[in-house]
Amino acid sequence: MARSTEAKLIAFRKAGRAVDTAERKIVNVRGALSKAGFPYRSPTVPNGVEMAPKKGKAGIDFDTEWARGPGSKVVRRFIVNGPMKLAVRALGDPEITGVDRLADLMKMEKPPALVFVANHHSHLDAGLMLTSIPLPWRNKMVVGGAADYFFGTRLTSTMSALALGAFPIERATVNRRSSDLAAELVNQGWSLLIFPEGGRSPDGWGQPFKGGAAYLAEKCGVAVVPVHIDGAGAIWGKGARKLKPGRTKVTFGKPLTVREGENSRRFSDRIEQSVAELGDESITDFWTARQRAAQRVTPSLTGPASTGWRRSWALTEQRAKGKAGQRRRQKRRWPNMT
Repeated sequence: MARSTEAKLIAFRKAGRAVDTAERKIVNVRGALSKAGFPYRSPTVPNGVEMAPKKGKAGIDFDTEWARGPGSKVVRRFIVNGPMKLAVRALGDPEITGVDRLADLMKMEKPPALVFVANHHSHLDAGLMLTSIPLPWRNKMVVGGAADYFFGTRLTSTMSALALGAFPIERATVNRRSSDLAAELVNQGWSLLIFPEGGRSPDGWGQPFKGGAAYLAEKCGVAVVPVHIDGAGAIWGKGARKLKPGRTKVTFGKPLTVREGENSRRFSDRIEQSVAELGDESITDFWTARQRAAQRVTPSLTGPASTGWRRSWALTEQRAKGKAGQRRRQKRRWPNMT
């Protein structure tokens, strides 16, 4: 018994000496490598040279190329035509009109890429558009998403790219990388959905359009399809604490192209005016809207110039004329007393 214990102690001492020896060798190797240069350690930066900033994993630097691959396209098609469409129907009960204005392009063997431009009042707008745009373009669609919102974290970036086909754009400043990527995708045959207001309406009225869509259309030589969404702001507007299911209407306009001698700024103004005319059509009728357009008295998307309660009052009257005034009410069920 004593010999067995002594043998175990000897074995433990040998094992301890072996571990110590191994640690000393590791330290020696590390010291030798630390004195060695590249490629055994990271290269040094010469004095006076500024290194380019590392790309982030979210925001404007998020890589979305993988989301346009074959596998991602199949997953997104399932999401858009399945859960997203069901959710949009449950919340917005959309009425889609004006698709016949795209009939000539739909009949083509290979419909060209288009830039779809819509007003923006609600989180529901992207889902409404993606489920309303005709199939020839819906199945190859990308969405310009605000880098500071849809691409704020790596999780939201991945979800936005996969479910919406979104890529990040800067809405506060002009970013060359975003515009070049958008132009490259359009030239590759991808259609683009963009909300030129830059963000959801803060008060229910529209905001002036930015010129990105007009610039892309001019640069790539593609047509712009104006679209007006009515009723979505009353369902899930900016600052809303809860959803209020209702009715919506998506009205497609006639494709617009850049006229000879027309610059991007004037083309952008014409796009905004076309969306305003579609908005007038959605709450009245085609003939009344065309008459007002001919007389140049189409109501503006941005609402009256007044401020405060007058602007809010005018918004209430405007919504009452459209689909927001037809919000579904919960049916009261009286108890059966028999």
